[in-house]
Amino acid sequence: MLLKKEGFPEEDELIMCTITKVQFHSVFANLDEYGKNGMIHISEVSPGRIRNIRDFVKEGKKVVCKVLRVNKEKGHIDLSLRRVTETQKRNKVDEIKQEQKAEKLLEFVAKDMNIDVKKLFDDIISNISKKYTSLYEFFQHVVVDNNAIKDAGIDAKITEKLEEAIKSRIKEVSVKIEGKLKLTSFASNGVDIVKEALKKASEVGKESILIKYLGGGSYNVIVNAKDYKEAEKLLKEATEKALEFVRENDGQGEFARVEA
Repeated sequence: MLLKKEGFPEEDELIMCTITKVQFHSVFANLDEYGKNGMIHISEVSPGRIRNIRDFVKEGKKVVCKVLRVNKEKGHIDLSLRRVTETQKRNKVDEIKQEQKAEKLLEFVAKDMNIDVKKLFDDIISNISKKYTSLYEFFQHVVVDNNAIKDAGIDAKITEKLEEAIKSRIKEVSVKIEGKLKLTSFASNGVDIVKEALKKASEVGKESILIKYLGGGSYNVIVNAKDYKEAEKLLKEATEKALEFVRENDGQGEFARVEA
C-alpha cells in the first residue's frame, strides 16, 4: 500500500500486520499501515492453551490484530489476535482490498497520462487527508458528489481523467452491521429512561441507525454506513451512549455484537 499513516494507532483499532518474529511466549509483527512494530503476547494469540505457538502464527503471515495498549513514550504497541472476530477480520481484509483497488486505479490514470504515480498519490493525499481517511473513501465520495473531485486539488486535465476512471470503476456501496442491546431500569420511571437511552443511541447516527424491539428488554441495533470502519464506530458510540444513560439512572445493560 502506498499510504502510511502517521503517528500511533488508537486503542481498539484493527490493523493489518505482518508477522516478523515468533518466540516461545510472544510474537512480533509489523503494523503495515503505520510502519511500526508491535508485540502479541502468547495469551493474546488464541483462546485456550497453546502447546506450540507456531501452529497459529508464522513469519511472513498476514494477520488482522486489535490494538490493546499504546505507550508512545516507549514506542510499545501491544496487539491481540484472539480478540478479533471473524467478521472484523473479513471487514478489515475487505477494507485493505478496497484501498488497493483505489491505488490500482490511480496507477492506471498516472500511467495513461505519463506521470509519476507516487507523486500523484502524495499530491492527492495531502489535499484530502483532513477530510477523508483513505483514498478509497475519497473515491466513493466522488461517485456520489460531483463537486468532491475538487478536493483532490490537482491539474484540471488529470482531474477530468481521474473522475472518469473513478465513476466507471468504483460503485456506490454501503455496509450493514448489527448488535443486540439489552437494557433494564429499576427506577419508577424505568420505561421512560429506556426510551430516552434508545433515543440517545439513535441520535448518534440519525438515518444510519435503526433500532428494533426484540422483546424482554432486548433491542436489535442495525447500522448502515459507507464502510465498515464508520459502521463499527457508529455502533460502538450509539450503544455506549445508551448503556451509559441507563447505568446513570438506576439501571443496567449489556451489548453483544451480532456476527454476520
